[in-house]
Amino acid sequence: MFRMRPASVGAVLPDPIENNARCSAALMEDSLLKHIFLTSMFAAAIALPAFAADYTIMAPAAPGGGWDQTARSLQQVMQKEGISGNVQVMNVPGAGGTIGLAQFTGQNNGNPNALIVGGYVMVGAILTNKSPVSLKDVTPIARLTGEYEAIVVPTSSDIKTMADLVAKLKADPGSVSWGGGSAGGTDHIAVGLIAKAVGVDPTKINYVAFSGGGEALAAILGGQVTAGISGYGEFESQVKSGQLRLLAVSGDERIEGTDAPTLKEAGVDVSLQNWRMVAAAPGLSAEQTAAVTADFDKLSKSASWQEMLKTKGWADTYLAGDAFKAQLDKDVSATETILKDIGLVQ
Repeated sequence: MFRMRPASVGAVLPDPIENNARCSAALMEDSLLKHIFLTSMFAAAIALPAFAADYTIMAPAAPGGGWDQTARSLQQVMQKEGISGNVQVMNVPGAGGTIGLAQFTGQNNGNPNALIVGGYVMVGAILTNKSPVSLKDVTPIARLTGEYEAIVVPTSSDIKTMADLVAKLKADPGSVSWGGGSAGGTDHIAVGLIAKAVGVDPTKINYVAFSGGGEALAAILGGQVTAGISGYGEFESQVKSGQLRLLAVSGDERIEGTDAPTLKEAGVDVSLQNWRMVAAAPGLSAEQTAAVTADFDKLSKSASWQEMLKTKGWADTYLAGDAFKAQLDKDVSATETILKDIGLVQ
């Protein structure tokens, strides 16, 4: 039979109390290490961005127009500069951007990956279309660019100068059709201001609205309208190729590389700049808004973006954060006044 051998004389048996203490200490140390590990992991998670840097940008207009160009320029630069690994652009045209705006706000609440481009055109369209959503329903991020309006005619037109166009407008306002962007947008406002400046009732103008720059350009080139009006960037290729004649621009200075006068130089006391912006979805946290804004701060300072502005003929009017929000509020108020003056808003 197996017997347990008695302990030899002088051997020290384990102390049950001391052994338990050692076990407790080991358990406490293990628990402490786990706590430190979990705490550090939690802190690291908090330190990470509140979203993945992949964006979807809505251009609330048809392909080919200024907003579409802006969205695709952002896509190109953000990917080239490593600001975002993947940027998708989607077009939702109609009603001066208000259809896209309604879809954007309705589907993206709290989504930090969703962006929408817009601008001065949208400010007017919201008012004239009595849109149920407005720019107060998004998170403004930054004003990006500014662009002067350009007045053009086909080179085959008998209208050679801005003075010729003004003469026709004064003689019979309804006979001069203007092709441009959405009703109540920058193009429409500019035509109203031109009419008012030369003594023509702005409510008598014959303005034909198109949902995208591509559609308007086709109508202008095809002679379906008397004159076209939009940002110079949308006509630049056709002006340089000789398909369109540039009559005047709406800025305080001429556009570099062109011979066309400003409206003021042509005797029409109007100056107007169309700006474009980017906004994020409603319902973002302060941290998420700051992160998106930081991405656009980086973009605005990049060599790629500066080169894009030069290529497109866009003025760098970058303004972000609270300063942009304050300016946006002022622009909305001023636009409402202008639209009432030219009879587009009651």
